Amino acid sequence: MTPYAGKEGGAALAHAQVSEREDAVEASLTLSELFDRRVRQTPGAAAYLRYDAGRRAWLPVSWAAMAARVDMVRLALGALCLPRGARIAILLPNGLDHVSVDLAAMSLAQVPVPMHALDNPASIAYILADSGAAVLVVQSASQWQAIAAAGFAFPALRQVVIADGGAGPTAGGGPQLLGLSRWVDLATNSLPRAHAGPGPDDLAALVYTSGTTGRPKGVMLTHGNVLSNVKAIMLRVAPRQDDVFLSFLPLSHTFERTVGYYLPMAAGCCVAHARSIPLLPEDLKAVRPTILVSVPRIYERSYLAIQNGLRGAPLKASLFALALSVGWRRFCRVQHLPVPRLPPAWLDAMLWPVLERLVARAARGALGGRLRAAVSGGAALPPTVARCFLALGVPILQGYGMTETSPVVAANALDDNDPATIGRVLPGVTVRIGENSELQVRGPGVMRGYWQREADTASAFVDGWLRTGDQADIRDGRLRILGRIKELIVTSTGEKIAPADIEQAILADPLFEQAFAFGDDKPFIACAVVLGAGGWTRLAAEHGLDAEADWSGPVVAALVQERIRILTQDLPRHAQPKAVIVTLAPWTAENSLLTPTLKLKRLNLARHFAAGMAGIYSRQ
Repeated sequence: MTPYAGKEGGAALAHAQVSEREDAVEASLTLSELFDRRVRQTPGAAAYLRYDAGRRAWLPVSWAAMAARVDMVRLALGALCLPRGARIAILLPNGLDHVSVDLAAMSLAQVPVPMHALDNPASIAYILADSGAAVLVVQSASQWQAIAAAGFAFPALRQVVIADGGAGPTAGGGPQLLGLSRWVDLATNSLPRAHAGPGPDDLAALVYTSGTTGRPKGVMLTHGNVLSNVKAIMLRVAPRQDDVFLSFLPLSHTFERTVGYYLPMAAGCCVAHARSIPLLPEDLKAVRPTILVSVPRIYERSYLAIQNGLRGAPLKASLFALALSVGWRRFCRVQHLPVPRLPPAWLDAMLWPVLERLVARAARGALGGRLRAAVSGGAALPPTVARCFLALGVPILQGYGMTETSPVVAANALDDNDPATIGRVLPGVTVRIGENSELQVRGPGVMRGYWQREADTASAFVDGWLRTGDQADIRDGRLRILGRIKELIVTSTGEKIAPADIEQAILADPLFEQAFAFGDDKPFIACAVVLGAGGWTRLAAEHGLDAEADWSGPVVAALVQERIRILTQDLPRHAQPKAVIVTLAPWTAENSLLTPTLKLKRLNLARHFAAGMAGIYSRQ
């Protein structure tokens, strides 16, 4: 179990650039100081882009204007006379209100508890009760009513603030409800109270894990934890002040908080808050971000859209395939990776300008057309998707982390990018491979522990090393994730299978929108799949089926099973699904089958498909 310490990968950055970036972060001991320093350094620069529906335009908001907004919320929070460490729950979409409440709470040494705005009311109520939040800022009164009806007690909750209006007491003498504007206005004439700001060891957030296998746990992250991660990421990704981020992952996700919120603050970049996931394609083209922070699902959807656009157009498909071949070889040469079927480099150099203009430019245009870094994290990115975008000139950088590590542990760099890995360990982070090939982490970004869960905290560490629960190996200084230990399927024949490998193989086909492999303690692997609407319509038309009525019949099951057999034929025989459950209903966070960060909730899916699973194995 020899530890491996992170080093800076790729070509050395210019000394002046490194010094400037390090100074900007080193001078700040807390995230509050980081924000204050940014406001002083570039007060008139654009901090955020806000979409104005009336003017149908993205309008800039300066760092000075953001400071004024934060000051107003700080005054309102201060008027409540809450103690240091009081929890402030935030249930808002990404936007200026969310950022203002977060920064105001931290400046008073209070602890933001970010929650996913689309999570179900019972889950939100559990987090609200478990954290003992004193204040809840929520988007609408109807959201609060659903939370209040979930059956949890909130004895610590004093104030509920409604962002889009609403006022009055809660039934039963609960916390007072105030609209956000009214709440801030009431504090305008009050005298500011003296507050000591936070220190590096104070909590910067209580972030609840996604809960893929049970109740979410509150991860305690300090200002020092998060700042150490920001500093290390700046050395790997190197954002510039002229970069524009597009923020759409929920700010309840540590990945987005650190990489899409605090990192651009440290570097002085501008962040545009996307309007919604359905409007993301429009926002990408309008904002034209230079840095995109995303989970794999967004890239997968873009890939499927490309594949669907090639159906029925053989000449277009052939040209696209040629572009991928040439583009991939060019990428491999630049990154010093093995080049497949090595044709003369001069031939690729001749072909690429034409292919770039006819194929690659249009594909990049769907993502805004000027991305210089597309970060992918939160889950594994299918190799076919990564290869496609890299070949087309979209610089996807895969990384790895977890909420408990603030979150990034390892990542690729623009000049040191091997998409078959999750890159090199970040500077300041040390990893080792423990028992059962488990990746274990030590470093300044590792959490303080789980909120009010001493036993869980103790079991999360071994000899001072954080246990990630992921199997990994290290080759040539690069990390590869092999699978999730707790998610390994162990069949009744003793075979151990990583379900993610099966699911990724299936999702390479545009027919499938989602996939869930199962078979624990059973004689063979099976799966449940969601058919994409467009793919199912085409499949039904090809075989003369009724798209409205025939999707659940044996004919469709047989067709789907054959597609899955072909897709998984390169996996070991014991990992190839022998039966399938077909559905058209997507799995979402709202129906509790996905986490807010779009990961499968495997226990919930197993319960959801219990009858179908029982039927599959009873027939064998």
